[in-house]
Amino acid sequence: MLDVVFIMLIFFIVTASFVKEVGLDTNVPEENDQPPPPDADPNIVVDIRQDNQVWIEQRRVDARAIRSNIERMRAELPEATVIIRTHERADAKTYVAVADAARAANAPSVVLVPLPEATRAQ
Repeated sequence: MLDVVFIMLIFFIVTASFVKEVGLDTNVPEENDQPPPPDADPNIVVDIRQDNQVWIEQRRVDARAIRSNIERMRAELPEATVIIRTHERADAKTYVAVADAARAANAPSVVLVPLPEATRAQ
């Protein structure tokens, strides 16, 4: 009887598939209270609000127009980093859509940061 248990154990170990977990590779900078220097390069800032609305340059943008807006802004600022400021309760699906649109627009870097408290209330 013990032999049967060991054989079954070996069978389950050999046939078990090892699954690699899939996750998001987010680039979240460390908190810093120092403002950027005045001569710093401007960035492209995209806000994702709590209700998953996407805002670029203080105006609401439809999900289908995110890439074209980022491409337009990158034409003006070719080396600009895309900063995605997102509310903690926003869906990850919205963040992924914006990050994918930024990468499709050939943004050199995409950064995820928390949405500041002042912007959350708007």
